Order: sequence, then C-alpha cells, then structure tokens
Amino acid sequence: MQQNELAQSAPQPTEKSATSHRYALFSAMFLMSMSAVGPGFITQTATFTVKLGAAFAFAILISVIVDFAVQANIWRIVAVTKMRAPAIANAAIPGAGFLLAIIVIIGGLFFNVGNIGGAGLGLNAMIDMDPKIGGAIGAIAAIGIFLSRRAGVAMDRVVFVAAFVKAALIIYATIESGPPVAEAFHQTFFPSNIDFATITTIVGGTVGGYITYAGAHRLLDKGTVGVENLAAVNRAALSGIAITGVLRYILFLAILGVVASGVVIDLSGKAANPAGQAFHSAAGDIGFRLFGAVFLASAMTSIIGAAYTSVSFLTAFKPDMTERQRNIATVGFIAISLIAYILITTPPAAMLVFVGGLNGLVLPIGLSIFMYAAWKRTDLMHGYRYPRWLLIIGVLTCILTWYMAYNSVGAIFALLK
Repeated sequence: MQQNELAQSAPQPTEKSATSHRYALFSAMFLMSMSAVGPGFITQTATFTVKLGAAFAFAILISVIVDFAVQANIWRIVAVTKMRAPAIANAAIPGAGFLLAIIVIIGGLFFNVGNIGGAGLGLNAMIDMDPKIGGAIGAIAAIGIFLSRRAGVAMDRVVFVAAFVKAALIIYATIESGPPVAEAFHQTFFPSNIDFATITTIVGGTVGGYITYAGAHRLLDKGTVGVENLAAVNRAALSGIAITGVLRYILFLAILGVVASGVVIDLSGKAANPAGQAFHSAAGDIGFRLFGAVFLASAMTSIIGAAYTSVSFLTAFKPDMTERQRNIATVGFIAISLIAYILITTPPAAMLVFVGGLNGLVLPIGLSIFMYAAWKRTDLMHGYRYPRWLLIIGVLTCILTWYMAYNSVGAIFALLK
C-alpha cells in the first residue's frame, strides 16, 4: 500500500474559521486529558495512595513526564503525516498497523468495561443505585450520544461540561481533606518507596492504550493537522498534559489527606470502593455523593473517549469508513462492553486498576512503532525535519516503558486475583 493511499484513510484539512480552529484544539485537548483522568486513574490513585502514602507522588511525577514524551511525539507525528495511527504503523512497518489496531481495540474494550463499572459505582454513590443498573444507564447514555445526528458536537459538549464538574469537585475534596502538602512535595522527588508495578499501572491508566491516540485522532477528524497547524497542536498537547498533571496531583492530595489522618480504607472487600471511602472521610455523606458525581463524570468522558478512539483503529481494516459507519461501530463497541460488564464478576474497582496495568503493557509497543517511524521513515513526514531532541526523549521514554513493563507484568496480572 502506498503512502498516498494510506493518507486517504484520514480526513483532509479544510478552510476553517479561527473559532472552529480553536474549538478543534479544545476538543482534542479535553478528550485526551479527561480520558487520562478517568475512573481508572481515580481508583488507582486511591488504591496506591493507601499502599504507598506520600511516596505515590513520585509515580505521578513519572506519569506526567512519560505523558509529555508520549503525547508530544504522537500528536506531532499524526499532525505532520496527516494519517491515523494504524496507517502510520503500516507505512513504517508493513503489518504493524494491524497489530497495533488489535491490541488497542482489545485494551480499549477492557478499559471500557471498567469505565462502565465506574459509571455504576458513581450512580451507586450518588443515589444508592445498584452498580450493574447504574453501569447500564451510563452505557446507554453514551450510546445515545453516538446515535444523535450531531454525534461529534454532543460528544464534545459532554466532555467539556464533565471536565469542569470533575475539576471543581476534586478541588473541594482536597480542601476538605487537609493533606500534608510539604511531605507530598518532598516525596515527589525523593520517594521512600519505588514500585514499578504501581508506576506502570498509573502510566497505563493515564497515557497507555487508546488514551495515547485519543487527542491526536480527534484533531485529525477535525482537520486541524499539517505543518501549518503544528504550533497550535503543540500548545494544545502541552495544555492537555498540564491539565491532567494538575488534576492527578490534586486528586492524590485529596486522598493523601484522608490516609494521613489515620482513616483505614478497605481495599480487599469484594465491593471495596477506595476512592469513595476517601471522599466520604474527607467530607462526610455530602463528600460521598460528590464522589459519585466525580466518578460518573469521569466514567462518561472515558466511555466516550475509549469507544471513539478504539473504533477509529478499525480504519486499519476498512480505510474508507464514513463517520456514520464509525458512529454505528462505536455504538456496537459500547454495547459489547456493557454485556461484558454485566457478565464479568470481577469487582469494578479491581477491574479499573487491572486495565490500567494492561494498557501500561500495551504502551511500549505502539510507542516503539512511532519512534521508528519518526527516526527511520522521514519520507512519511512530507519533508518536515523532526526535532532531534524530541526524538531522543521519545526513544528514552520508550526504553523506560519497556523496562517497567518487563518488571511489572506478573504483578499487574496478579491484580485480578
């Protein structure tokens, strides 16, 4: 398959007003950042803060650094080549795009099962609804978005609103919990304990699997790509990374404040909900209801992001998919995730932690392919000279993610037990 044929799998940029241009950038930025701070990350943060205390701050720092290296490279490569991730992978290494598509779709499916579980936990905390019923309601609401005539606009608006609700409620919980900020800051750079499985899981839950490509593919669908848009694309990527980094750290501080106060949070019970317990301890019954709202908002943005991005990888097998066909496929993807959620007996909180680790194992595969494309396949860049410093950072990060995956694979799969 020739490069120009592959490029046809992605929509080409068109003339846009300044307003629509900014809207496209905000859409990609929020889709990526809200997917990165979903119910999986919230549950992982609560779980690992209980286990590691303030030392978990170091894992968050590493996740932000890895996030920068991954997103800065992926967004740039997609923008310059004007191709979706599987098309880039196939052009760089024949057949690699099909492999990448399969593992991202499977990983996204697992993640979406956890996201639907997150919606169930959120509604359970808000109004005492059965988690299975709550998960079904969340999934059906997401399906309704993709069945609407203006699915893209509806998706963007839900993500925008949920983002602001989530940020406001997390900040409130942090103020109420009174965390030991000085200790957290010290352990951010000088941790008393380093756990590779924890770091791999948190990295996977925030930038692994489908999350790696969510914002970049949204930019592509909006037509905001090409070297002429690269400066704006870079600003959007950095802004998205900054948003996720700040939200991750504030959420960690909220839960650390509870843990440092001596409150015991249950991680072992079948219905254990560590993040919910932390919010309840920080702000009482109101805090627990607010946690439900945070979790529901996080789950909805992540269900949308996981389904939208995973289905965009189906273009590896059918490059000429129309937007309507992708919306229908997205509905099917969410429906399959819902059925799996109803049938799987693993507790939602445990599933949310596991899928983060699973995506942490997937991350180095896709990143390796992209770094090879940037290093060796300059012909895909349409004459653009790729920044050497960014390439080096990407390669070093790739090596780091392989090392972390190797050292943590056993511990990650043990999370299901």
